[in-house]
Amino acid sequence: MVRQILVPLVLATVPDRPPSPAGGATESPDQVAFRASARAFLSTWAEPLAAADPWQISGFPNNAEARAYFERGRAWQRTLAEHGWAGLTWPAEYGGGAQPAWAERIFSEESTSYGSGPGFIGATIAMLGPTLLAHATPEVKDRFLPSLVSGEVTWCQLFSEPGAGSDLAGLATRAVRDGDEWVVDGQKVWNSCAQFADWGFMLARTDPDVPKHRGITFLLVDMSSPGIEVRPLVQANGSAHFSEVFMSDVRIPAGQVVGEIHGGWGPARTVLSNEAAFIGRGGGAPTSDRLRDLASANDRREDPIVRQRLAAIISREKLQALMGQRIQSSVRNGHKPPFDPALTKVMAAGTRVMTGNLAAELAGPAAMVGNDPIGNWVRAEVVNRFSISIGGGTTEVQKNNLAERSLGLPREPGIDREKAWKDVPRS
Repeated sequence: MVRQILVPLVLATVPDRPPSPAGGATESPDQVAFRASARAFLSTWAEPLAAADPWQISGFPNNAEARAYFERGRAWQRTLAEHGWAGLTWPAEYGGGAQPAWAERIFSEESTSYGSGPGFIGATIAMLGPTLLAHATPEVKDRFLPSLVSGEVTWCQLFSEPGAGSDLAGLATRAVRDGDEWVVDGQKVWNSCAQFADWGFMLARTDPDVPKHRGITFLLVDMSSPGIEVRPLVQANGSAHFSEVFMSDVRIPAGQVVGEIHGGWGPARTVLSNEAAFIGRGGGAPTSDRLRDLASANDRREDPIVRQRLAAIISREKLQALMGQRIQSSVRNGHKPPFDPALTKVMAAGTRVMTGNLAAELAGPAAMVGNDPIGNWVRAEVVNRFSISIGGGTTEVQKNNLAERSLGLPREPGIDREKAWKDVPRS
């Protein structure tokens, strides 16, 4: 019988929180100077890691707490912008720092020693920012990019619908042109933080007479527009992180289109790729940090089975971070990602199942009741085992995409690929 002793021994040498690289011989003088500037900024303005609650979660049963968490992320993004640290690799004319691709990596490394972060705001910037840079007109870029990267205006995604989640291109929300405006009617669902966001980026059906992928337009909408109603969806843990959004005769100026009219699937693909990469790379303190704390608190740190499972999770987290860095570096340099971002999303979903299962087993049944911070964190991990497999495209859809786009396998048979959307049967 082969004994698995290597990984437990290696795990014992892994520090609880690895220090940031110190630069030096492996970095250019510009990189060393940039790292020193980043450290100086963070030490002055960021929250010390020790002051942050290690069991902080983003899904709060209390709406006031959820709003406060959202606003803390916005406040940090504003601080970054005010001191020239937001959108480090973006063009300067849109509020960015015009820095080389390595600047984002170095700043991210230095930030791991602090508790401040943009939270949900960072996710929407990661999704919408590259999309506007790649597909929007100069006028749209000038109007929306500076306030996006500064956190002045917050955004939510309005893509999924009750009948168009996994098959997003089958969406039914309609937008009809009326002079200089689009009139929108329909429903969206699973919209994160829609109740807090100032604006939304949305997909709508603008030509029902062509196949489903070719009659969609990408629109930007003010969430305070007449005719928009946001209804929070309460999850099993009491959180209302998601909402459903109803639109009735909502008028959107014609100039708030991203990409070509009826050609919104291209910008949508850019959003979805960046969303998958963002979810896949993770962010903040690794979940394995808290799992090690749980193992210690329950006298399981030296359990060889627990150590083996922790080692597998730590390895996956590090791989996901490296994969995310490679994708971001390529995109910032104007190149295509070196591999499909869907791969990071699939890997992240698998890792979250592992972390959620281990958290529940380490904490035991007592963590499923009460209202203590550790129990709340464990319950969030258990719920998130499932949500990450759905949000940003289900794992099953992502695997299909990988099979077709990356492995060159035959497409799944479909009867509606070349049919006009209006002729496709729907329940």
